[in-house]
Amino acid sequence: MAAGAGQGETMALAGPHSAKATSANPPQRLTVLGATGSIGASTLDLVARSGSAFEVFAVTAHANVEALAACARSCGAERAVIGDATLYKALKDALSGTSIAAAAGEEALIEAASVPVDCTIAAIVGAAGLKPALAAVRTGRRLGLANKECLVSAGDVFMREVARAGCELIPVDSEHSAAFQVLKDAAPESIERIVLTASGGPFRDWPIERIAIASRADALNHPNWSMGSKISVDSATMMNKGLELIEALHLFPVATHQLGMLVHPQSIVHCLVSFVDGSVLAQMAEPDMRTPIALALSWPQRMAAPTKRLDLAEIAQLTFQAADEVRFPAIRIARAAMERGGTAPAVLNAANEIAVAAFLDGRLRVPDIAVMVEETLGMADREGLLAEAVGLEAIISCDQEARRLCREIVAGRT
Repeated sequence: MAAGAGQGETMALAGPHSAKATSANPPQRLTVLGATGSIGASTLDLVARSGSAFEVFAVTAHANVEALAACARSCGAERAVIGDATLYKALKDALSGTSIAAAAGEEALIEAASVPVDCTIAAIVGAAGLKPALAAVRTGRRLGLANKECLVSAGDVFMREVARAGCELIPVDSEHSAAFQVLKDAAPESIERIVLTASGGPFRDWPIERIAIASRADALNHPNWSMGSKISVDSATMMNKGLELIEALHLFPVATHQLGMLVHPQSIVHCLVSFVDGSVLAQMAEPDMRTPIALALSWPQRMAAPTKRLDLAEIAQLTFQAADEVRFPAIRIARAAMERGGTAPAVLNAANEIAVAAFLDGRLRVPDIAVMVEETLGMADREGLLAEAVGLEAIISCDQEARRLCREIVAGRT
């Protein structure tokens, strides 16, 4: 299990570039979109440990009023925004007695993200995170990106906005953070291959017959990471790695054939980059999301983080194996969507969200998730939905239509 907030309490001594505000280095202003999720909680854990290095402007959540109010109070945020507009009064009441401004609804989320700060962590789960993240990009400041949909569903549009605004985009996923660190200023022609690693999830060594009868609890029992239900199921099917390949295609100067993956059960090596001279560079760290989050908060410097330090002698052995696309067909399906391009990844992502929700509700088996996604892609193709991604509104429309199609397919199956 990954060390979360409160674990691994021994904190490294501050180095010359540790995150500590001084008169010459004033506090960084920070917004956390999705503050009550695991990424948001880990971000605020680092902020709480960093003394006066950060000032929190805004924190947001979808519907968890109590958790949002608690974290806003704890970090001294100036503003708290709840995505569900009907919960405005509940949030205002929860913040009574403080000077924290309360707001609610999608427009309020976008408005908060539009206020320029030094760094925004974009960790809203799902398509709901697209517009706020884009609003943060348009400020031209640093964005720590933990929302998959921005790149999976809207990668072309999103990256055009990043380039136009001059936004400093720092990936927060451990694998993409690893590639970002290894590549640094490498010339595109020097890169031969980027290989993301995968733990293999709870079903890494299960026979296909056993996966077919796996329970909800089995799928959520990740061996290395502590995550939410949706991403845990994605790890169990290995759809998460397929989505990460699509993200990497937009983040780094490579083509689809230059992206690969390896199953690495220990989750110590997060990415390997092969160069044209035969060198292979890797980034290693204990599986704790506070490491990539700390990098996003402090880039181009590094800040101290209370993570367990890597001891290779203690670990003794690192193992790797090829990903089994028969056991995990989601990898093949995601790669096909990546190669198709346009709106295919948006359809893939939307269908996967619907299928995973149906599995969590007990209406599908684990193998059915990939089947539903592939059938949705096929139907979307027949209906002419797989087209060029021309703009955000078109992508959102495609996302909604793909969800409708997948719901119909799931209903027919169940």
